[in-house]
Amino acid sequence: MDGFINLKKLPDWTSHDCVAKVRRILNMKKVGHGGTLDPAAVGVLPIAIGKATRLLQYLPEGKAYRAVIRLGVQTTTDDLEGEIVYSEPAPNITIEQIQTIIPEFIGEILQTPPMYSAIQVNGKRLYQLARAGEIVEVPTRKVNIASIEILNWTPGDFPEVEVQIACGGGTYIRSIAHELGVKLGTKGVLAFLERNASCGFQLADSITLEELAAQQAAGNFEPISPDRGLSHLPTVTLMDGELIKFWGQGKRIPLAQLTLTPIDADLSSYFQVIGEEQCFGVGEIRQIEGEHLLVAQTVLL
Repeated sequence: MDGFINLKKLPDWTSHDCVAKVRRILNMKKVGHGGTLDPAAVGVLPIAIGKATRLLQYLPEGKAYRAVIRLGVQTTTDDLEGEIVYSEPAPNITIEQIQTIIPEFIGEILQTPPMYSAIQVNGKRLYQLARAGEIVEVPTRKVNIASIEILNWTPGDFPEVEVQIACGGGTYIRSIAHELGVKLGTKGVLAFLERNASCGFQLADSITLEELAAQQAAGNFEPISPDRGLSHLPTVTLMDGELIKFWGQGKRIPLAQLTLTPIDADLSSYFQVIGEEQCFGVGEIRQIEGEHLLVAQTVLL
């Protein structure tokens, strides 16, 4: 049983907890996830099972979140799970101020991850260092934020703004909450986070652990096929038995013997390699000694 699960993570579960629970439900050892989601957050957690765990690296990077940012408050973790270290009413902040500042977060920007995060510094996770009381300089990194849309505004002593964010992998929404507060002359904290899209999977199509367990108990659970998870990649179709054998052996196959879809696909891209009803893995086209060859990267046969 190889493929993906579009899992809807509920609050108070870590991503690791979800992987462990899926292992028990399906009685499988090979289970992995496509991107950590904070314990307090809810929403899409892509899960791979069986041989598909080797395909997680090829899933699309795009993610989307619905977030509520509370202003006038700061915690040790930049969300409501941490200890409050600042709390001062900020009733004078206006939605017009936020509308002016939001564009500063869009595009390729430098972001400082939260101290309580899984980023490694000197071989240790930041959250481990934070719990040990160690103070280190958190390195900034480039992230890409495609868009931020304001969905709702709730004024008051501790006003809240609800936003929809589309971004690339590695973006910390908690950092956006913190930095928005700073730019407004106060503090900010993430009060709610829902990931409504990740790695090509949508929240509307997700299932909970309870639903997964019910499907498995009823004998009607079927994972999302690997080819659907990799549908964003151009394809190489192998129909000839000899070529399929060569692929399974990790041999290089000349481009002239392949069928590409689309026919003008970018040769620098990864390619999903498929048969009539099966995903054979992922490869890339390389020019070797003047000849374009399909070279295997991940073989599922």
